[in-house]
Amino acid sequence: MATLLYRIGRSAYLHRWRFLAVWLLILIATATAAATLSKPTTSNMTIPGLQSLETNDRIQEKFGGEDAMSAPSGNVVVRAADGKTLSDPDVQADVDKLIKDVQSKGYLKNTDGIVDPATAAAGMEQQFTQQKMPQLQAQGLNEEQAKQQIATDVADISPLSENGRTGTIPITFDASTMQDVKPDDKKDLQSTVEGDATGNLEVAFNGNVFQTQEIGGTAEIIGLIVAAVVLLVTFGSLVAAGLPLITAVVGVGTGVGLIFAGTALTDTINSMTPTLASMVGLAVGIDYALFIVSRFRSELVSHIGIDEMKPKDLVKEVKKMSAAERAHYAGLAVGKAGTAVCFAGLTVLIALAALSIINIPFLTAMALAAALTVAIAVLVAVTLLPAILGLIGASVFSVPVPGINAPDPENEKPTTGLKWVRQIRARPAIFLVAGVIVLALLAIPALQMRLAMPTDSTSALGTPTRTAAEWIDEDFGPGRNAPMIALVEADTNASPEDAQKAFATAVQDIKDVDGVKNAQIVGVTEDMHDAQLLITPEYGATDERTSETLQALRDAAPGYHDETGATYEVTGTTPIYNDISDRLSNVLIPYIAIVVALAFVLLMAVFRSIWVPLIAALGFALSVAATFGVTVGIWQEGWFGLSKDPQPLLSFLPIMLIGIVFGLAMDYQVFLVTRMREGYVHGKTAGNAVSNGFKHGARVVTAAALIMISVFAAFMLMDEPFIKVMGSALAMAVFFDAFIVRMTIVPATLFLLGERAWKLPKWLDKILPRVDVEGEGLKDQGVPEAHADSGSTAVSAQ
Repeated sequence: MATLLYRIGRSAYLHRWRFLAVWLLILIATATAAATLSKPTTSNMTIPGLQSLETNDRIQEKFGGEDAMSAPSGNVVVRAADGKTLSDPDVQADVDKLIKDVQSKGYLKNTDGIVDPATAAAGMEQQFTQQKMPQLQAQGLNEEQAKQQIATDVADISPLSENGRTGTIPITFDASTMQDVKPDDKKDLQSTVEGDATGNLEVAFNGNVFQTQEIGGTAEIIGLIVAAVVLLVTFGSLVAAGLPLITAVVGVGTGVGLIFAGTALTDTINSMTPTLASMVGLAVGIDYALFIVSRFRSELVSHIGIDEMKPKDLVKEVKKMSAAERAHYAGLAVGKAGTAVCFAGLTVLIALAALSIINIPFLTAMALAAALTVAIAVLVAVTLLPAILGLIGASVFSVPVPGINAPDPENEKPTTGLKWVRQIRARPAIFLVAGVIVLALLAIPALQMRLAMPTDSTSALGTPTRTAAEWIDEDFGPGRNAPMIALVEADTNASPEDAQKAFATAVQDIKDVDGVKNAQIVGVTEDMHDAQLLITPEYGATDERTSETLQALRDAAPGYHDETGATYEVTGTTPIYNDISDRLSNVLIPYIAIVVALAFVLLMAVFRSIWVPLIAALGFALSVAATFGVTVGIWQEGWFGLSKDPQPLLSFLPIMLIGIVFGLAMDYQVFLVTRMREGYVHGKTAGNAVSNGFKHGARVVTAAALIMISVFAAFMLMDEPFIKVMGSALAMAVFFDAFIVRMTIVPATLFLLGERAWKLPKWLDKILPRVDVEGEGLKDQGVPEAHADSGSTAVSAQ
């Protein structure tokens, strides 16, 4: 591997124009594909095989209509000013204008049926009275009782709140699914209804079609700025600091472009997918390039042999070298650091790609998209980066930054990293115990973690969808935002009369379940065999009590069947999302087992050790647990007032976080411990190898961690709650893993283990493939003779 990468890196340096041309063509092709093929992303998050989804499909077959999960529909929600109602003449006039404006939109369906909430509510009450009065009286209710029940049922689905202040206006776009709605049409409608707001009338909107998010570039820009500062301090050169930024942007641009082009091939790419991919791709792209450029600098300094290597001295010495010599050292950098980059990237790919095994389409799309950007980041680092180094030539470390010395770890003077590791070496047990205790204490709040799927009620504060959900909660009741549907199927041999009795029994049994506010029949098939029941819970979609109510409804179903011979199953957006959360929780442990097992084997092959992979896995568990604990504390419990809107964590955040963090944790494990292993293989004692490897790797790992932390933390500025929380969690996870686990607990444990840390049973050593991450095979690659810098003439390896 190291030899192959050496040749690639050296060839890219010498044949720079060819490599640059290929990457330019890739960028042009990707941009063209994204511009011509991309479709809107989706907010649909479903899982095949769930009972609630299968029930939803049967309802579509029996009753027709649009699928609630993908329908191109939504609601315009209107609210009168304080002290007014929608029926007040001045408010009514504003509502009438809004209705007229909405009816004029040619991209909406059934515009003639769009009416103001008060008119719609009056018509609904009249219709219910005509249809339900005979049915209720036939069930034994007197006229007064029947009227009360009708009033309750009307209020349950009325577009006008009981206080008359808030109303909903359903709209449907003329499209097959919400993904097919043209973004310009959606923006036009939003602009129109927001423009109709007055001092008497507030306007918001919610529903499927309004839940997609637009990607903004502010977070990426801020992350790049902070990364640039860290790189300047690391290299002390404007040119060298700019290289990782350029290559990272190329990698992310290519990856995100391919993701948008992929929307033409699948409808599982979620609206959060491109942002998550750019977050991960940007962080690893900068880090991977940083490791290679840093190793290139280290190889040059080691060859030149100047103890006090200041930036200006390095530039002078590099300019004395021929192109062939610089290509050789670029090849060594790619061969050594590039091998670590490839295996670090492979661990990330394993962790992310393994998410596809659990068969959750939207999660698979998110994971594979992030994995794609990581794979591109690796390719960019080992091909495009050395080509750019060749383009810049001897000026790679030029334009020094005043006041920054940027010492290289090869310098014989004790570095900060060496001073730190000496402290750990003197008291390894104390540092090990202290690190474990700190992370364990931070993990305690994770025991209170609550999970929920994203809804209008969990949208960012102040957004129209969140505002609409809050108005509905306040004036209609929180259960209006968490409706459930029961599909009641009568016994095969039941007569229409028996079926009607079974439907009535279902309504009453469901009403008797704790947490149910109301239940009513909203549809019956022509053969009178099946019915739909609308169930309105007392609590909101993310309330734990709603999940308890759903479980109680399902627990009561067998008893209902024993009593009537009929069956019912519960579905709807809230039950589907609840089932998704349960599925994600159930697959978490198997997923972790798969990822850890695969990575364990990979790391055993890399480090020829059992202890090193075991330490890596246990350290990962500690850092993830601490991350979950602090994330729950800040975003769910509202610690320190950092979150103005404490909410349950999104259901797929833990599994995505584990996948990404595991890959990043193994990144630092590979980069740091590889230098330790390299020293041990080359004859150092176990203790000295750990110290020396830490000395060489600490500075660059610290810089890489700070860059990742800044990139991830910058995404907290986005309005999308999932991305905000994910960015925060990833930033904390990198901090815990890099500085407490990899740079404290790992060296402390290795010091305690001594020689045992690097031992592998002979039988296992024979069957494991050999991976040259220490660059042992590059010993024979001598410095080539000087050649003219032709820019395109290959120079054979010596």
